[in-house]
Amino acid sequence: MKTVKDFNFKNKKALIRVDFNVPLNDKFEITDTNRIEAAKATIVKILEDGGSAILMSHLGRPKGKQDEFSLRHIVDKTSEILGVQVKFASDCIGKIAEDAAAALQPGEILLLENLRFYAEEEKGDKEFSKKLASLGDIYVNDAFGTAHRAHASTTIAAEFFPDKKCFGLLLAKEIESINKVFKDGEKPVTAILGGSKVSSKITIIENMLDKVNHLIIGGGMTYTFVKAQGGKIGNSICEDDKQELALEILKKAKAKGVQIHLPVDVVGADSFSNDAKTQIFDVDKIPDGWQGLDAGPKTLSLFSEVIAKSRTILWNGPIGVFEMEN
Repeated sequence: MKTVKDFNFKNKKALIRVDFNVPLNDKFEITDTNRIEAAKATIVKILEDGGSAILMSHLGRPKGKQDEFSLRHIVDKTSEILGVQVKFASDCIGKIAEDAAAALQPGEILLLENLRFYAEEEKGDKEFSKKLASLGDIYVNDAFGTAHRAHASTTIAAEFFPDKKCFGLLLAKEIESINKVFKDGEKPVTAILGGSKVSSKITIIENMLDKVNHLIIGGGMTYTFVKAQGGKIGNSICEDDKQELALEILKKAKAKGVQIHLPVDVVGADSFSNDAKTQIFDVDKIPDGWQGLDAGPKTLSLFSEVIAKSRTILWNGPIGVFEMEN
């Protein structure tokens, strides 16, 4: 696997897929900068070589072009973290993006507008990918959170760079860690998967079923599994169209002898807010008007027992809402 270390970026424009899907508060201030900081080493390497960086990312789940999801909100903080004034293009394709990319000089950084302002991004549209690919000389994927999805800016865009594509330092490190876990990890192996959507983790889950002994599932995708099995989840997040998929995963896990551990209770809230009223509910008995936002005390005890017996642990994604202190 080639990484940015295998390329010299002098006078080259690196088209980098980063994951700057960061949480923003109601003043559009970033509340957690970890994802930007994690991409810094890759970007710095390219600039130090004498190259320039064109950054592509999504932010949230916009329906069309919505200002609240514009990446312009993160330009100042990103500039501060990277130590370089980041230029911003108010589109990710078309003349605005093309002109901004063409004008980019060595040592400079350009951030493109939110990829998901175009439905073509998540559809993996080849024409959209081609327009993105035309902006850079070398393709770099440094977005672990989206690497498994066949989106226009990931798998499809990479196809336009047959000999000039590589992993960023962050993604390379993640892949190396996973390979090491599965190759050298002592049994029993436990994978902990969080996050809000079953659909975004399906490839990871299916690949893990042959390699792990225990699979702990938490976060928002819990409720798709619970509802699929007939549980009441109130107003909790749920991918209704993925319930069959959830049942299929449970069936496959059982056939392969993998024990799946789902939450048994949750911290429920009457709104998605830091100041919401909270109450503990059984995971399958959440009343209407309430939503599950975190693992409950019985769940923490159950998960702790599984983790304590494990010799190797791989963790991906949050088990609860991390954006709010309470």
